[in-house]
Amino acid sequence: MNVIIDLQQATDADVPSEQQFQLWASAALAEVNEDCELSIRLVDETESAELNNDYRGKNSPTNVLSFPFESPVPLEPMLLGDLVLCVPVVEREATEQNKAIDDHWAHLIVHGCLHLLGYDHIEDDEAELMESLEISILQKLAINNPYIEQRVTS
Repeated sequence: MNVIIDLQQATDADVPSEQQFQLWASAALAEVNEDCELSIRLVDETESAELNNDYRGKNSPTNVLSFPFESPVPLEPMLLGDLVLCVPVVEREATEQNKAIDDHWAHLIVHGCLHLLGYDHIEDDEAELMESLEISILQKLAINNPYIEQRVTS
């Protein structure tokens, strides 16, 4: 299985490398048995807020938005959809939650990829399943459980 990423950086901010995004997305999509492709767009708060308002009715920026692609016909590679991550929100959350910035990036990529695969966290049982998958995938990347408070030492 090969994961193809179209990385779009719409901000001048310092972000993880394309190889890191590739590693994190591949870990999240390891159970997919065919080649797949997704776009990852890194944006500022203005673009995130506009998309969040247009698609979710929430007029504020958010950490990650997932836009699954559903093809009426099978495609090769399988197109999963788009992830849009707001760089300032990701950075702020990592600081507020005392998480290493790359660990938080990894968590949000894994979280977004799971959404592209159809997982959700609206209902409690869905949230429990999705969180357990995230924890397991991140553990394989040597990243601590993102749902427990961490202390980052610099």
